[in-house]
Amino acid sequence: MEFPYLEYELQDGFVQNWLVAGPYVEPLSDDDPGDRLELIRRRHNPIAEIHSPPAELGSFQIGEQKLKWRYHRCLDDHLVDLSSFYHLRGHLRAWAYCRLSLPDDQNVTLELFTNAPADVWLNMEHVHRQEHFGWQGVTFKLALQAGDNEILVRLENLAERDTPLMLALRADDLPPDARVRIPTRTEYAARRQLLEHIFEQAYVERRIVRKGNKIILRWPDDLDARCHYRLCIQDHLERTYVEALPEAEPSAWVDIGHPARLWENTYYVALLPRPEEYYERDIRYRRAIPVHVVDNEYSDAPYGDYEERRREALEDAARRDLGLYSEIARLALGRHDQVRKDAIRDALAGINLRRDCSDFDLVGILGMLYRYPDSPALDDELKQEIEECVLNFKYWHDEPGRDAMCYATENHSILFHTCEILAGQLYPDRRFTNIDRDGRWHRQKGERLALEWLRKRGRTGFTEWDSNCYFEEDLLALSHLAELAQDEQVREMAAVVMDKMFLTIALNSFKGAFGSTHGRTYVPHIQSARLESTSGISRLMWGMGLFNRHIRGTVALAGSKYELPFIIADIAADLPEEMWNREQHPGVNKVTYKTPDYMLCSAQDYNPGEKGYQQHIWQATLSADAVVFVTHPPSMSESNSRRPNFWAGNAVLPRVAQWKDALIAIHKLPADDWMGFTHAYFPTPAFDEYRLREGWAFARWRRAYLAITAARGIELIKRGPAAYYELRSYGTENVWICFLGNTPRDGSFADFQRKVLSLGVDLQGLTARCETPHGDELAFGWKGPFTVNGREQPLSGFKHYENPYCTADFPTEVIEVRYDDYLLRLHFE
Repeated sequence: MEFPYLEYELQDGFVQNWLVAGPYVEPLSDDDPGDRLELIRRRHNPIAEIHSPPAELGSFQIGEQKLKWRYHRCLDDHLVDLSSFYHLRGHLRAWAYCRLSLPDDQNVTLELFTNAPADVWLNMEHVHRQEHFGWQGVTFKLALQAGDNEILVRLENLAERDTPLMLALRADDLPPDARVRIPTRTEYAARRQLLEHIFEQAYVERRIVRKGNKIILRWPDDLDARCHYRLCIQDHLERTYVEALPEAEPSAWVDIGHPARLWENTYYVALLPRPEEYYERDIRYRRAIPVHVVDNEYSDAPYGDYEERRREALEDAARRDLGLYSEIARLALGRHDQVRKDAIRDALAGINLRRDCSDFDLVGILGMLYRYPDSPALDDELKQEIEECVLNFKYWHDEPGRDAMCYATENHSILFHTCEILAGQLYPDRRFTNIDRDGRWHRQKGERLALEWLRKRGRTGFTEWDSNCYFEEDLLALSHLAELAQDEQVREMAAVVMDKMFLTIALNSFKGAFGSTHGRTYVPHIQSARLESTSGISRLMWGMGLFNRHIRGTVALAGSKYELPFIIADIAADLPEEMWNREQHPGVNKVTYKTPDYMLCSAQDYNPGEKGYQQHIWQATLSADAVVFVTHPPSMSESNSRRPNFWAGNAVLPRVAQWKDALIAIHKLPADDWMGFTHAYFPTPAFDEYRLREGWAFARWRRAYLAITAARGIELIKRGPAAYYELRSYGTENVWICFLGNTPRDGSFADFQRKVLSLGVDLQGLTARCETPHGDELAFGWKGPFTVNGREQPLSGFKHYENPYCTADFPTEVIEVRYDDYLLRLHFE
């Protein structure tokens, strides 16, 4: 069957346009080998498994599942990126298809980049296989014919937690008139392709909006075509909540409306053909731009008392219907008749399957039994199901059974230990079937491991330092131990480590924003404090932040008897004229500088040149949304399954040094770096005003000012997913400089700009010498010391804490915290 075709040029030799199908996951059994390559070889199918001609909107059958071919347009990274997160292990396959059209017969050298094994078929004949793990390109030669040549690639991998699945295909020796052709079931292919071209130029003004505020879609001034189109706000299931039928034209903007009917969630501004084209002509192209809608007003100053905020937190969680912890919030509020048993049973089903993150739910299930044993919502039948689940669970990695659960990271470790302690206490005389031991044995093991964890965190801190995603899970575990552990030492140590964690958050937060450097984080958590998983926790504990969809830690704390020392809440609210804080945690030395108007944080000289993961190396915070930082991305993906990705983490770590409100970040990338640039998150809609002039970008939020530049120049990106949110600087060797200021010290915003532009700034290669707006002279390079006014400043060997409130050696057995006339002493022995 012959289809109409969409036709595209290659970009820098890369195929940018594909049809993709999958990923398709087949569950594994305990008999399947644990080695990835052995598993894939055992399950490898030598045939392509495609039994009908691929076309956009077409489908094919794999097993009992029908897979649909969908169009994929690569971004600047040239990647077909199908990475995702899998809570259960499985054999993963995905397909990518295109046609290469040539004017003449030609022998061509192709290079296929993948991160896992892949097969290639030419005109449905197998021509190539590569077997490796990790991003790598493999070259092979093909004899292509004049006209169309069908290229089919099949990727394979082991689906297990965050699983990358990517490909890119390059052919550098194709003639200029070579084309990529995509078969489509859309009859009006030219119209479909025109809509794609226009839709890709649109951007949303604000990616994070409060419920009731406007969502604005904009078109660029130089839009090179016009069309009428359909505009919708949709959820991930493509259900429509708002709809309009505007026209795309240069400089146009559309007020999509005030989303008062939207619950807090991630939605998509969907651009679609007009209804008559969509339904009558079957033109089904859709571009979806994500927008985060938040329900609550952000608080940047303390309010109310703890009991008032506790009630507010539980009410907020109970109304959300987010699964298990919404039901626990209803129990805490005494609304037993509103508890949905199906939500509890769904959590039990996941735990019984040993899905990854089962420990998050099991600790809540166990806490529910301890705290609300007489609730009519927990009837005998449900309690029996819970008992069977608890007795059959796998509590540590040394127990039998193969699964995708993560045990080793700090947050998961303490959650598993907490679950084992609480389960062992609850059923001391019962046999736990997975390892055939009784509850007493499990309790003793859990207590031993928990105490090791607690002592280490107390004495030296966290490897996942200041993690605004995983501190929530740590506090979820510790709030249960501090109240429910029967061993006094475990109970008290859990409470003391919680005190220390809240002290750390307080020191490194600015008006409710945990804008610190982070050992691990994700994209939403660093783009706005409104989306941080610690935001609701800080609002509960000291009245600054936002109650949002991250409810596990908030509900656990609000339902516990833990009492925050008031001195820590006072420190969180304190905004002295300047606060300079140095800290050391395992493997990291970090600094924080805070004033009443802004905060600047960074990890000093943290493993420069090494591969990064989820580390967030530095950030300037002016408000909940007005945040700036620089990263080196490995791809365009913002998916949490890519670690690092476009915004979170660094493919190659920089060398950073900070002196108070001035920071230098030096990037040295490999010569063959995939992306070839570093970039700053610079959310222009979040600022009161911004200016780009003389190689600098300036921003203002109320009284706070920011200036940032790069040695290789900066460009404000005005196209694509990060339009007006990204400053990009190309080059494998680069130096970024960031200065902060405010009205009391620097005068007006214009005065601040003039001051910065008059400074002596010398950026050469991988070295920087510069004056700061406040009179210091800094010198720093890829190697060698960091000097301030000619004096070398330490970049390592810091004390555990050193700031106006507390000083403690590293490692420490005790921390004394002082504020006004009050003293808090934390012991970790």
